[in-house]
Amino acid sequence: MSTPQHPTPQPTAPPWQAGGGPSSAGYTSPIPVVRTHLGHAIASEWTKIRSVRSTLWTLGVFVVLVVGIGVAVAALVSNSAAEPDYGDESPLSFGFFGVLLGIMCVITLGVLTTASEYGTGMIRTTMTACPSRVRVLAAKSIVFFAVAFTVTFVSVLLVGFADVAMLGGARQPTGAEWLKATVGVSLYVALLGLISLLVGSVIRHSAGAITLMIALVLAPLVIALFMFSRALEWLRDGLFEYSIPNQLGVFYSTSLSDTGPSGWDPLWIAIGVTAVAFAGAAALLQRRDV
Repeated sequence: MSTPQHPTPQPTAPPWQAGGGPSSAGYTSPIPVVRTHLGHAIASEWTKIRSVRSTLWTLGVFVVLVVGIGVAVAALVSNSAAEPDYGDESPLSFGFFGVLLGIMCVITLGVLTTASEYGTGMIRTTMTACPSRVRVLAAKSIVFFAVAFTVTFVSVLLVGFADVAMLGGARQPTGAEWLKATVGVSLYVALLGLISLLVGSVIRHSAGAITLMIALVLAPLVIALFMFSRALEWLRDGLFEYSIPNQLGVFYSTSLSDTGPSGWDPLWIAIGVTAVAFAGAAALLQRRDV
């Protein structure tokens, strides 16, 4: 005789699946679904940039260079003679040397903000969490620019106050000079770092992108110094006038030449180059695989 077969009991649907029809039709996720936007990407990038050690080290060295060298140069000048003659030079101009060296730190951090994710493979996780690649690039750019501008502004402001206090015999800077030596310099340095971030996104290699950016900063001026031929005088003058050190010096009224960019011209040039770099980086990011 055959053994009678008893029907297998069916599992009871959980309360949140109760109801008529297929269980999936009445399912409601207990996790709230929120439409993502740029603010979420910015919050994610802010978490990244403040949690990695490279940010602390590069910005820490930047502050030491800008403040340390700026104050040290002013101290040497003030102690060089019993009654030094400053002429018409603003005491704010002595902050130029520290900022010029500190740019290297901002360039390094800008490249690492994007290129390092390609080296570690983290970029795949980033793009999976936020499929909109342009949004990711925009979020990285906004967060980095805000951090670079803030740190630079605080540093140059401290140097400015210290130099004015130490060089009591020099003339007092005007309001326009204070604005250019603080806000103008901070915007210019942050834009240089942002261009480095975009170059890192294009090249996707930290060492290569950092080397390229340092070459763009220093090479034009160095090459111009060794151009002695009269036939190349026009090229030498152009390299001098539009080199990064000369454009940075415009904000401190210490330009290397009497012609070329003046006033706020270097800032407009940097904004234009940044816009072109962002458009190119965004287009390549959309076309290439991660």
